[in-house]
Amino acid sequence: MSSLTSPVKVLHVSVEMAPLAKQGGLGDVLGALPKSLRKRSVDARVLLPVFPGVMECVERNKYPCSLLTEKICVALNWRVYSANVYRVDVDGVPVYLLDQPELFTNVNIYPMSLSRMSVMPFAFLSMAALELPGCIGWKPDIFHVHDWTASILPLILRWHKHYRALRSEYDVVFTIHNLAHQGIVDPSILTSWGLTRDAFSIEGVEFYGQANLLKGAAISSDAITTVSPHYSWDIQTPEGGFGLHGVFSNLKGKLSGILNGIDYDVWSPKTDQLLPARFSASDMKGKEACRKKLTELCGWEDDGKPILAFVGRLVQQKGIDILFTALDWLMVDNCRAIVIGSGLPQYEDWATQFRRTYPDYFWCVTGFNEEIAHLAYAGSDMTVMPSLFEPCGLTQLIGMSYGSVPVVRCTGGLADTVIDYDSSRDGTGFVFSDYSTDELLKAIYRALDAYNDKSRWSELVRNAMSSDFSWNSSTSSYIDLYNGLKLGDLPS
Repeated sequence: MSSLTSPVKVLHVSVEMAPLAKQGGLGDVLGALPKSLRKRSVDARVLLPVFPGVMECVERNKYPCSLLTEKICVALNWRVYSANVYRVDVDGVPVYLLDQPELFTNVNIYPMSLSRMSVMPFAFLSMAALELPGCIGWKPDIFHVHDWTASILPLILRWHKHYRALRSEYDVVFTIHNLAHQGIVDPSILTSWGLTRDAFSIEGVEFYGQANLLKGAAISSDAITTVSPHYSWDIQTPEGGFGLHGVFSNLKGKLSGILNGIDYDVWSPKTDQLLPARFSASDMKGKEACRKKLTELCGWEDDGKPILAFVGRLVQQKGIDILFTALDWLMVDNCRAIVIGSGLPQYEDWATQFRRTYPDYFWCVTGFNEEIAHLAYAGSDMTVMPSLFEPCGLTQLIGMSYGSVPVVRCTGGLADTVIDYDSSRDGTGFVFSDYSTDELLKAIYRALDAYNDKSRWSELVRNAMSSDFSWNSSTSSYIDLYNGLKLGDLPS
């Protein structure tokens, strides 16, 4: 057993990191967690691909940036690909940008379908991570890989003809941000990456005749984490395991759930420069100014009705089907609603049609707009998240910070973060269990009843805004995990 004589060195491998590249919550986590780790003396760094828009963000934010002398070369799909590497300092975090313009071309990062060519950027990223130490003169103790797009790294450390020789030099932490996306590909691709035949087995990536990259990463990593405790239990059930519940049940000895936090440097109404006015739990005057700006943006006269907000992807996972059905019952007589997000065309069309049908009560932005999202949290009264499943969820945490009371389904990270107000005077929102329009409506009506009792509502808003979901606790859990791996105290 070794001792901890120096800070743990961790390289996070991800396709997203806010503000450089962000499609969802993964970007927020990578924008905050490494920064928090470094404040606690962990030498945390990030490897990120240069997808379109990344370098423009570096220039726009004037981050210190330098081109490294050494290139990274990787043998992949019967040829050698090379990439330039830039080092960028993002809020004190060293970020290595992997510039391979032939592979990293997708402005949306994630491919619409998986094929030999569309998965190649992610194979290159994982192999480049193993070549990076020779390029920069810094070697991590631990690779911390995020979601299926970085999952090829633990696979090649175990089954690659060349890279498996490095397996004893590193520990690997694999974090699952959303099990719904697993990276299922044709198994013939594996040989073009240099993996040995035994990778394609029931103890490896084999999954109903296909190759499941996430499954293989879970098996070949030293530790697996999910982004909330409840989600680590959900993925061991048939309902939440997406076909892998048996795998995770077998791997539960190295599986843990660590709740995501939010970065209060970004998401605090006390300091948010995107708002027309700032406010806090002890001084709510600025929230009225935000509400006024929001209603003006929507083209509404303020009639005093509560405003419900949804900010997120327009997909079934987020409960969009039951949300719109519920809103059809609620609007005009009970509330107004704002929806911000993009997703499936049928849901975007649904939102657009609602805006035509209820112009004085419903407003939407089909696409993500950072400034409008901040204003929606600050100016709304309730944040609605009726998710079918939710690994963690940041929206409800942000809503609480801005005094927008969450109405959520009891699943995943929502169950870990929101306390039902009707069950406890320490409650921070309203929670329902069954995935149905009726149950969502009951929860919203309970919220509306509280809203109409100003004393109760003030107490509830104070409870929500006083909740602390900073990265402090989560960072401690990750440090314990890293140190346990380094000392050899954890199962693998």
